Amino acid sequence: MKQFSKHFSLSALSTAILCSLSMSVNAAEVDDEAVLEEVVVSASRLKGTATAVLEERKQQAFVADIMGAEQISRSGDSDAAGALRRVTGLTLVDGKFIYVRGLGERYSSTQLNSAAVPSPDPTRSVIPLDLFPAGIIESLSVQKSYSPSMPASFGGGNVDIRLKSIPNQFVFDVTGQLGYNSNNFDDGLEYNGGSNDWYGFDDGTREMPDSIKAIYKSGQSIDDVTPEQSRALALDLNRDYDPTETSLDPNTKFTVTLGNSFESGDWRYGFLSAVSYDNKYFVGEEYQGQDFRLGESTAALTRGYDNVTSSEHNVKLSGMFNFGIEYDKSHRIDISSLILRDTEDKVRDRLGIDENNNQSDNKRIRSYDISYEERELIVNQIKGTHTFDWLNFAGFDWKYSNGRSNRYAPGNLTTRFIVTDENEDGNYDVQNEIALTNATTAARYTYQDLNDEVENYGFNFTFPIMLDGIDIELKSGADFISKERSASNRRFDINTRAFSGVDLNGNKLNSILSDDVIANAQLNLPILNDTTVSGDDYRSAQKTDAYYFEADFFFNNKWRISGGVRWEDFRQVSVPLDPFTGGLDSSIEYDELADLAFQEDDVYGALAFTYVYDDETQYRLSYGETVVRPDLREISESTYIDPLTEYPVGGTPGLRTTQIKNYDFRWENYYDTGENFSVGLFYKDMTDPIESVQSPSQDGPPLVRIANAEEGYVAGVEFDYLKDFTFLGGIGQHIFLSGNVTLSDSEIKLDRQAIVDQTGVSAAVTNTKRRLTGHSKYVINMQLGYDAPSGEHAATIIYNVFGERIIIPGIEGQEDWMEQPFHSVDLNYTYFPDFNSSIKFKVLNILGQDQKIEADGVLTRSKEKGTEFSVEYKYQF
Repeated sequence: MKQFSKHFSLSALSTAILCSLSMSVNAAEVDDEAVLEEVVVSASRLKGTATAVLEERKQQAFVADIMGAEQISRSGDSDAAGALRRVTGLTLVDGKFIYVRGLGERYSSTQLNSAAVPSPDPTRSVIPLDLFPAGIIESLSVQKSYSPSMPASFGGGNVDIRLKSIPNQFVFDVTGQLGYNSNNFDDGLEYNGGSNDWYGFDDGTREMPDSIKAIYKSGQSIDDVTPEQSRALALDLNRDYDPTETSLDPNTKFTVTLGNSFESGDWRYGFLSAVSYDNKYFVGEEYQGQDFRLGESTAALTRGYDNVTSSEHNVKLSGMFNFGIEYDKSHRIDISSLILRDTEDKVRDRLGIDENNNQSDNKRIRSYDISYEERELIVNQIKGTHTFDWLNFAGFDWKYSNGRSNRYAPGNLTTRFIVTDENEDGNYDVQNEIALTNATTAARYTYQDLNDEVENYGFNFTFPIMLDGIDIELKSGADFISKERSASNRRFDINTRAFSGVDLNGNKLNSILSDDVIANAQLNLPILNDTTVSGDDYRSAQKTDAYYFEADFFFNNKWRISGGVRWEDFRQVSVPLDPFTGGLDSSIEYDELADLAFQEDDVYGALAFTYVYDDETQYRLSYGETVVRPDLREISESTYIDPLTEYPVGGTPGLRTTQIKNYDFRWENYYDTGENFSVGLFYKDMTDPIESVQSPSQDGPPLVRIANAEEGYVAGVEFDYLKDFTFLGGIGQHIFLSGNVTLSDSEIKLDRQAIVDQTGVSAAVTNTKRRLTGHSKYVINMQLGYDAPSGEHAATIIYNVFGERIIIPGIEGQEDWMEQPFHSVDLNYTYFPDFNSSIKFKVLNILGQDQKIEADGVLTRSKEKGTEFSVEYKYQF
């Protein structure tokens, strides 16, 4: 029985029952003194708490990496995104999105408690993982080889965020944190937002005026109104966004956790709740190149911003409530509710040039922009786990999950001025001789709203069979996922050519175009120009029906064969709407309607072998066939701004599914001391990989389109280890080193003409053979930890770096834009003054590294990150 539970994966409850029976027998054989001795011999905090997750990883039939709550706490990461970058082969992009084994975010999938949930980010198909505070996470599971019980849309891997559940005893924790970034000692920027900004809600200050809403609701465009009607609309518009300098407050964070469990006869029930508030500020300098004039050995900026001051204000709110009830340790139902909110408020003051305004003409462009968005995710789940001991411990599990996400971005603004006064030192003084540009657009307003809803329900049966020398588990089930999205976008500009006899000199939009100026100005044209286009509004939906079967055979505690098949019926449709009528976009031709819908059904298989050499060593080999389907945004012709590159991105109707063949091998070693070591090899063969390409633009940044490459692959090797230094004696007994290294390569092949035919736009791709976008050739994670023998102190130094990766594919002879390696060194120290409390001190980005993007050695983008300090106090009642 012990060997069976050690190596063979029953349902979670079945394994727990078998383990409890085994523990009961062992407990009867030892006395109290021996039990106490067992506790005293326990290893360091990390190794002690890592035992459970290592054992789970060891028992998996398919290759997976698991990170527990204590490991997350030890690394000092504040959210799921930061924690996952410590996992072998994972890199973090934009502080939110995980790339698994060098494959872009579209090749990764994310689940919450093994259920699909929506993303509140319109630019990504996966959830921005910075939404999940570390305090509510029990563990993070990253499955890297495909199993039929998982969705077939599986590329680099699947991330399952498992939330904390019912505690075994009363829990009441209160945590407070204060922090500061080294960059924040400089003054930041602020503007007149709203009175509720401190907790992340717009109070209506940024909202579209009711008068303009009424125009859109009537089915009209604001281009349809007269100049005098446009004057009234402009007077209702909020123009008070001018930035001013200010000192920034410290970062603050508060978390409260409360839970308990109770027993009554055969019944056990309990709850766990947690609320968190996180308020953070950041100020830094940026460089935003767009176009360059290339020489043989030089590159001169021709368009972009080379002097950018940026201030960000982030507010995160989260709340979780879980309730569970269990009967006779065989039947359990869990109900959970989760709400996550993340508000990002960013203001930037930028100086730069373009082809018509540069230093040779004694001119510069000054622009300030306001970017404000509220992201919200609400998930309600219920699941049941039932084990029938009278039926050979057969199991039946079921789940239902409903998730709703929203991204609300009211009142985003971009302005544009011309600076004509140069000081003696060659700099431009933005306080003097500034005028609104004489081009048509002086300021652009954007209002966006995105709503997603995902419903996921399913069930599975497991039936163990124990024969002489053979242990078998059969599993079959079904999984049903439906997703609906509605998106709307409204854009309009202030047209300076509408005015006659108005002095446009000045450096503040609200002063130049004050209420008095607008009310009394002579008008040639309507003041507001509608730039909303068909396709900015769209409705889309996905539906997946799946049935699967798995079989797991374990022979003589040595050989394990696992595999099965999954049948999926996938349907998807995305319909661009006319924003003024709400009906189907009139520009869509009848013969193009077929491109708006997508349907496929197929069978996806997987097979895995495990050889258990002894109690310490095992070998794994697996193969799986999977797909990566285009996301809803990728088959819509509407465009969005990528937050990392700030380039417009447009989808492509008729995009093809990527077919992937996955091969994995891993050699694993687990030692009684808690040390472990593993080496893994992986290879992925892709047909029609979905990639980003560029189309040249005459004015403004190039348009990025989504298209299919012809073929591609990614291959690599992974190393993972945990080593202590007890052999050194003395202090070495309390030091450990853990980490992982991934070395890999990738290649895709593109056909220029095929891309033009598919996207309908020019695509002057520089490199038709290149690496996958976002792929790094190496990823290194290391942790050096110390646990004092007194138990009062713990310290960890953490190092992370990734190799350069393509962010923007090059066009017209220009090389690909590569994000440069970011060497992150962090320090965490925790002091435990008594049994109930702890004090944690963290320093992040000790080296003060900046985020940089280069093209052929030329800096094209950069952003300061600063060094962040924080101190945290936690009390457990």
